Amino acid sequence: MYKSIYVPVDNSDYSNRAIACAVTLGKTFAAKLVGCHVYAAKLHDYRFRQMEYTLPEEYIDEVELERQRKIHDSLITMGLKLISDSYLDGMSRLCKESSLEFEPRMMDGKHHAEILKDLDGSPHDLVVIGALGIGRARDSVIGSVCERVARQADRDVWVVKHVPEPGEPERDTILVGIDGSPQSFGAFMTAVDLARAFGKKVETIAVYDPYLHYSVFNGIVNVLTEQAAKVFRFEEQNQLHEEIIDTGLAQIYQSHLEVGERMASELGVEIKKTLLDGKPFQKILDHARKTNPWLLVLGRIGVHSPKDEKALGSNVENILRAAPCDVLLSTRLEVPRLDVRAEETVRWTPEAEERMKRVPEQVKGIARTGVLRLALEKGHSVITSTVIDDAMDRFMPKSASAATKALAEAVALERAKSGPVSMCRACGVTATQSDPVRCTVCGAADFEVISRDMIEKIAEVEGGLEEETTYDGRKLRWTEEARKGLWTMKNAYQRRRVKARVEKSARMKRLDTITLDFARQVIEEETGAPLEIQVPTASGAPKARPAGAERGEGAPASDGDGESGGAKPPGLSNDARLIARDDKKNPLISTFDWTNDAVQRIFRVPAGFMRSKTQERIEELARERAAACRAEALGEGGASIDLALVEDGIEMGKQMMAEMIATYSSPGATTVRESASPSATATDARVEEAPAGAGYLNEVRSLNARRASGEQQ
Repeated sequence: MYKSIYVPVDNSDYSNRAIACAVTLGKTFAAKLVGCHVYAAKLHDYRFRQMEYTLPEEYIDEVELERQRKIHDSLITMGLKLISDSYLDGMSRLCKESSLEFEPRMMDGKHHAEILKDLDGSPHDLVVIGALGIGRARDSVIGSVCERVARQADRDVWVVKHVPEPGEPERDTILVGIDGSPQSFGAFMTAVDLARAFGKKVETIAVYDPYLHYSVFNGIVNVLTEQAAKVFRFEEQNQLHEEIIDTGLAQIYQSHLEVGERMASELGVEIKKTLLDGKPFQKILDHARKTNPWLLVLGRIGVHSPKDEKALGSNVENILRAAPCDVLLSTRLEVPRLDVRAEETVRWTPEAEERMKRVPEQVKGIARTGVLRLALEKGHSVITSTVIDDAMDRFMPKSASAATKALAEAVALERAKSGPVSMCRACGVTATQSDPVRCTVCGAADFEVISRDMIEKIAEVEGGLEEETTYDGRKLRWTEEARKGLWTMKNAYQRRRVKARVEKSARMKRLDTITLDFARQVIEEETGAPLEIQVPTASGAPKARPAGAERGEGAPASDGDGESGGAKPPGLSNDARLIARDDKKNPLISTFDWTNDAVQRIFRVPAGFMRSKTQERIEELARERAAACRAEALGEGGASIDLALVEDGIEMGKQMMAEMIATYSSPGATTVRESASPSATATDARVEEAPAGAGYLNEVRSLNARRASGEQQ
């Protein structure tokens, strides 16, 4: 499999682990090992010449200076060569003990450049390199040399990311990602070969993303005019995805896993198959953290990359940086014999070819593969429109095939009737029939049935249900606890994205009710931390409450400031709640009481990011004024939000925007801010030189800075 293995070394922990891996691979495949160390004598010489002017006076003499240069050059060059020899001696001894051929190599220059130059045109078919070197710091993820070599090398690269602890048992599984591309099947066959050589298990993982379109639609719906929204036809677009494309994607990616299973079975290897939905790199990383594989094998690029792409695909690059295990980037290309046989033996009628031309370019390859595999399975040697219709019946729900023409004519499919929902425990895909026998995606026969009674009981515990209309007119009900869980995220953009993902997931599973447990996984996946619902106290400081705690139990007796029984400012509630909705059903959720005039004024701000940021400014201003009232013993007023307070918050935002636009227009401008206080001295004035390119329109600064600027104006 591998006949010549190239190992850059630097005596770091990861480098030493790379040597051990290379020796093990060398013994298994009887390969030659080449050890390489790059030193930087020229760089040291250049730096020494830069620092000559700092030498004491007695050395600033031409004869003496020339003598010092020769001494420095000799010591540095000789010293670095000795270091390189010592690094390579250790690897040489290990190879000798294992009866492996070994070749040492030393170069002077820029590390990654010299390694890539040495690899160019060489017979080495595998590079084994440590993810981090001797220069690593606490927050290092991957070293610059490793990253550049992995990106630019034109052969397999094994990146050592896991250094086992003493006594840690050896891991037993090779995880490999499959997306239907020749690169992914090449990676799969590499994984199978390694598994057979080392006695490891193989697990294949495929990930499809049905959430992207929903998040995009949800993000643009508020920026389109009413006429543009009608042209875009959100409801029909969503119906098309939910009834056809999403299920078809699951079917096709499952078929990739099954093709891999057949390829492995021909070699006598059993594999485990895993199908997940979500962002591919994130889901693969999450799965790797749970299963702790021995090795993660990936093709350098995926199914959506151009064939002549030389760099790494975006998912591969993200996985390489964050993977908790060793990663093998494979350059092998493999087209399954099934697909080759289909292309070679199956012909297409002109009508069928014409239909395929109407398929969007980004999914044409996937669709063609699906049709070819079905034709071969059924024994067809010619693909007609009827065969394409059969493929559509397989890769979409039975009811959707007949409705496709109606969708094309902008007639929405009838919403699925509510009732018990059966969800496959193996792959998570919801069955299209009420009492399924076998999953149409993965073939499993184990289903979890979710009934309306179950949902109602959960909702009762979580504080009742509140119905909400999505941007395309569909109705979804959120429990109070689920809404609180969503609002633990303070970033408005992040919250909207997660909300869209939760809604999409519920619609895929044909659920019309979102509970806290259902939303929890997406929220925790986005934040990377366990979900804790924040309960604001009277002082405005949040108190953490574990998600799912029963309402009313364990409530604190204090007001948040350590004073038992302290009075809460009027207008300030402990829980975020729905205040009102605008004409488009967008909610206003707040911990404050709002007057009707204040609500109508905030609703005139465009919904989305602008309204969310404006609301944050207004509520922060309300907290400050309430605190000021208490500090000056003026009573407990100031916590309720009225029209005047809203106007102040909006005016503050206008001033901030005008200031940012002015800064953006003249990035080199000098800004002078002076204290508004009559007693301010000259030292209170601050002069700031804005750097070139500063002052972006999305710049966010602290509330105090905005207020100071506003008071000056």
